Amino acid sequence: MLTALAALAATPTPATTPDESIVTPGPLGFAAVAFIGVAVFLLVWDMLRRIRRGRYREEVNAELDAEEQARAAEAASETDDEDIDRDAPRS
Repeated sequence: MLTALAALAATPTPATTPDESIVTPGPLGFAAVAFIGVAVFLLVWDMLRRIRRGRYREEVNAELDAEEQARAAEAASETDDEDIDRDAPRS
């Protein structure tokens, strides 16, 4: 194995530059990168939309809970007011 690595390290580099049509990705490579870019953009857009929807739902649920607690507190205070007999003499 060591001799194979030494042989690979000893191979000379080519004196000429390779043909650019072999080295560049070409139109197929561009299409693949463009497809990946568009897919990532659409996934991020969908993710942000879902996060925004979840945040709005949380806000609406918090408002509904606050209104329900306010109604419950108001009903409790009305019940307390009814229990007080205002005409009774104070001792």
